[in-house]
Amino acid sequence: MKFPIRAKTAIALAISGTLATGASLASAQVLEEVIVTAQKREQSLMDVPISIATMSGERFTSLFEGGADVRALSTRVPGLYIESSNGRVAPRFYIRGLGNSDFDLAASQPVSVIMDEVVKENVVLKSFPIFDIDRVEVLRGPQGSLFGRNTTAGIVKFESFKPTEEFTGRAKLDVGDYGTVNFEGAVGGGITDNLQGRVAVLTQNRDDWIDNDYTGESDALGEIEEKAIKGFLAWQPTDNIDVLFGAHYRDLEGTSSLFRANVLTTGDNDLNENYDRETVYFDEGDGNPQEYDNDGYNLKVGWDIGAYTLTSITAYENANGYSFGDIDGGFGAVFLPEMGPGFIPFPSATQDDADVEQFTQELRINNNDAERLFWQAGVFYFDADLDVKTDPGFTDPTTVSHSNESWAVFGQGDYYLTDQWTLTAGIRWTYDDKELDAPAGQSTDIDDDQVSGNLSLAYNMSDNSMVWGKIASGFRGPSIQGRDVAFGGVSSVADSETINSIEFGYKAEFLDNRARLNAAVYYYEVDDIQFSVVGGDGNSVTVINADSSNAAGMELDLQFLVNEYVDLTFGYAYVDTEIDDSNLEVATCGSRLCTPTDPTRLGLDQFGQPILFANIDGNPFPQAPETTLSFTASFRYPVSRGEIFAFTDWAMQGDTNIFLYETKEYKTEDQFEGGLRAGYRQTSGDYDWEVAAFVRNITDEENIQGGVDFNNNTAFDNEPRIWGGSVSVEF
Repeated sequence: MKFPIRAKTAIALAISGTLATGASLASAQVLEEVIVTAQKREQSLMDVPISIATMSGERFTSLFEGGADVRALSTRVPGLYIESSNGRVAPRFYIRGLGNSDFDLAASQPVSVIMDEVVKENVVLKSFPIFDIDRVEVLRGPQGSLFGRNTTAGIVKFESFKPTEEFTGRAKLDVGDYGTVNFEGAVGGGITDNLQGRVAVLTQNRDDWIDNDYTGESDALGEIEEKAIKGFLAWQPTDNIDVLFGAHYRDLEGTSSLFRANVLTTGDNDLNENYDRETVYFDEGDGNPQEYDNDGYNLKVGWDIGAYTLTSITAYENANGYSFGDIDGGFGAVFLPEMGPGFIPFPSATQDDADVEQFTQELRINNNDAERLFWQAGVFYFDADLDVKTDPGFTDPTTVSHSNESWAVFGQGDYYLTDQWTLTAGIRWTYDDKELDAPAGQSTDIDDDQVSGNLSLAYNMSDNSMVWGKIASGFRGPSIQGRDVAFGGVSSVADSETINSIEFGYKAEFLDNRARLNAAVYYYEVDDIQFSVVGGDGNSVTVINADSSNAAGMELDLQFLVNEYVDLTFGYAYVDTEIDDSNLEVATCGSRLCTPTDPTRLGLDQFGQPILFANIDGNPFPQAPETTLSFTASFRYPVSRGEIFAFTDWAMQGDTNIFLYETKEYKTEDQFEGGLRAGYRQTSGDYDWEVAAFVRNITDEENIQGGVDFNNNTAFDNEPRIWGGSVSVEF
């Protein structure tokens, strides 16, 4: 397996430190301490033997201007990639190359998304809008001890701002082209002596801006109407009890993913003359609408009983809605009077409706005032139901019902061997049960139980530097894929996948705490890895197990406060993934329009039709960028009662294979995007305010994000260049 660095020179992890505010940069001249909750307690990031990246402040704000959703984080954090073929409503997360490319709403993922200490298991729940966020934490590698199943790749944690006794508020308005208007606001503070509250709202709007040349409609697609609200109440009924209640709601209406027929030429992965960012040719899909709403409630209670603290977290989530799309991306068909653009073997349009319910309960206990040993232990319960109705258009709609119940018992301890050495060990037992209820007697029930854990050793070389090593295991529960039932096929089942990893890391602050370096190298093996075979000549959605797979890589992140005016960050990630199964084959593209580079053979599908199979042994994982690079530069110069500022961010994505099999067409190379915002900020007086101009995708890059291969050479792309202005105030 190739590896671009020598192991002895590459050490530890990546992190994106919190960018300090303009005022703190000018006064403190040092990087601010970053506090994380990666181990379910507050710790300095530099003390945690986990590969963690964080993001907040100006860097976070800039990414989400112009109406962006959670996919804006993709490649901005080393090792993290996010894409979606379902638009804003169902993002797919990948860490260190490990994820799931299945578009179905019932698909599991090896990356867990946790918002305010509540796991968001279903992909619809993972799409809740990102606003009023204190910080994002990305935990890379297996997190099986404290967080359980389906964390074989890692975790993305979002921490919202919580209520405080001090009255604070903020409001921000963005206005841009394509009729983009976004507003975000929050207010909070003390209500009584022992009660505090905070409420935040978000609205995102964009006009239709894409023409449908087949129908002759101008500005027919592309609309976004997103509304969300969330709030918290913090109550201290006694000196030793803390209660935090949270609630949130989201309403989304807009356009789902836009599939563009034959924008890839056979034998080439460049966009061709059929591609026009502002034009599609749809004869079905009814404008590719998407509508979803989501509400959720959570209650956290902490009880300090002296030597110990008891914590309970109870949460409920509910979401429902639908997406409709012209999947072939064009009009007509070869057997109809017309077709285009390019070759359309047959028309395809599909509507999916989903109804999601999830309940979780965690109880844990930890010791207080530990001198040598800090420990925590707990139990976790998960119960979820999902109904998915699929209407393929050529037959009656079909509804399949999924249920998932899971129990877990866990514990972890940190033992301070000396002032310099710390040993951390954790273990978790999990039972996972899944059921599928489908028509025609295709009901399925599978279950499994697994033990996962981690062991790490950290050495503090000085007050400002640490090296650490870690071994960890985890598992992704068994999966059932029932989508093919709606198309006259059968459901498929995959056994649990298990992962074992080893990694080494280095963390340091130097130059009088004006620079922070984090690095990590790792290697992992996955047994019975789950892959989703999506599309292809058989036009199926099937979950399978490969015998084994492995990956090696590294992450690096550097933040440097050059002086009181300039702050720089640099991030790099490399991963070499490899499927290891000499007999594993999948169907290649439909209609033979692509050019496979894997060994192939002609066989028969389940209906006895000829089909071309590719052997994928040795291939990289799908949607696993080999390299990612990110860079930001922040400039501030004091004037009058404030400062002039400018901020730019850039990210590059290296070679990425879209499907399990390799072709000349479905592979992306060296894609990049950048952004810029600049303006004036008043930093003195009773409140702060700023006015700024911004642009996202500043060079208007046309980047392929994914493809559809069962019909023609169809692909979908990134967001266009968005420019505009913003006004904000904080008090």
